[in-house]
Amino acid sequence: MSLLVRPGFRFPRCKHGVHSLRGQLTLANVGLLALGIVVATAVSLMGMRHYLLDQVDAQLAKTRESLGVSQLTMSQIDSLSALAFVRDRIGPAVDESPKPDSLFVAVDRRGEAIEVAGFEPTATQRAFAAAVDDPGALARDSEPRDITVRGADYRATGGRLADGTYVLFAASTDGLHKGIAKALKLDLTVGTGLLALLACLTMFSVRRRMRPLEAMVETSSAIAEGDLTRRVPSSHHPTQEVEQLRLALNSMLHQVESAYRTREHSAAQLRRFVGDASHELRTPLAAIRGYLQLYEKGMLTDPVERRRAWDRMNGEADRMGRLVDELLTLARLDQRPELRFRNVDLSRLVRDAAADLRAQQPGRPVTVGADGTLLVQADESGLRQVLGNLVGNVRTHTPDDVPVRLGLERADGAVRLCVADKGPGLPEEDAARVFDRFFRAGGGAGSGLGMAIVQGVVRAHGGTVTVRTAPGEGLSVTVTLPVR
Repeated sequence: MSLLVRPGFRFPRCKHGVHSLRGQLTLANVGLLALGIVVATAVSLMGMRHYLLDQVDAQLAKTRESLGVSQLTMSQIDSLSALAFVRDRIGPAVDESPKPDSLFVAVDRRGEAIEVAGFEPTATQRAFAAAVDDPGALARDSEPRDITVRGADYRATGGRLADGTYVLFAASTDGLHKGIAKALKLDLTVGTGLLALLACLTMFSVRRRMRPLEAMVETSSAIAEGDLTRRVPSSHHPTQEVEQLRLALNSMLHQVESAYRTREHSAAQLRRFVGDASHELRTPLAAIRGYLQLYEKGMLTDPVERRRAWDRMNGEADRMGRLVDELLTLARLDQRPELRFRNVDLSRLVRDAAADLRAQQPGRPVTVGADGTLLVQADESGLRQVLGNLVGNVRTHTPDDVPVRLGLERADGAVRLCVADKGPGLPEEDAARVFDRFFRAGGGAGSGLGMAIVQGVVRAHGGTVTVRTAPGEGLSVTVTLPVR
């Protein structure tokens, strides 16, 4: 079985894991979603931070603008009214908590914290003043800056009073950072859940979508073990690509099966041809070899015997030639040759065959029912061979005075050719084997290939041939050809 692999072979199955298509698709989907989650989280957190910082910066800018519009001096701030304004509008931070939400401090030109309205600067305010290297630059800068005071993060800005004193403001960003951290944890938690859900859904979906591929593996394994009739079944909800692959694979399997069947058929034909030829050529070769041995040993001294031996050898050689020609004809018919179809007047061929029979056996009554013209699409040489073989069987197997009739008619979209004789006929068991190769009814003359050739030529034309006979009722052969 050259088209197949050795029996017992099984195609390797896909293993679950990163080496399988299922695992790779799952990892690819999870990886893409993870990348999308990371990008989306980063963008959202950056936008959130930018928005919250804008809110803090806007509040600081509003406070600095209020202080600038007031045109206060430190002496005015020391008064009660100014102090009330500062407390109400600016809200000085004298909270001694480690990380107050807001800071306020007044500094001189050297950047050292000074008292405000009799209040000494707290340790946090001094640390705030120390964290600002250049109060003047901070007051001139339009945007607040990030600073760190006692381990806490702040956004700071400043303003310059009318007497040259600088007032610094700061708002804590610790709450902002905590909010961003909580949002990050929430995003990571939700993202992890989404990744796990996507992995499960992908595994389930890919497994469902890959069932046709698994069926293809099963079918291929069965074919590799010798079952050429297996095909890949269609799934209930096939995808376009998988369905195209299934159809292409089934078409390829059909071609493989056809090629294998054709090869086996050709091999069987070759074996049958060789067997038939060896069987039928054995007898004439043995006869020729026997006469040659007699001649070689000098046993053919009489000229009459030599002449008889020579005629016998020529006769056997002619018989071998006819056998080889007929076997080659059958071999070509078995290979389904391309016939040369053209318009053929079948009536003329029937009349020609009847004329040949009358010339060879003038005493035989021959009736022809093929008047006029009846055109068919057929191979003329093949039809002549069919008529020649049928008429030859009548000539060989019936007495010279037995009537024969050649009839031709068109009926039911087909053409029927009938060759019937009034000879002895055939018993039922011989009639069943009349188309077998080398079958000779009653051990009669001939090669036994004539009717087999008739059947082969008629089948090549897409027709059928049937026999009706009985002992003492003659033999009737009907050839039915389709009208093309």
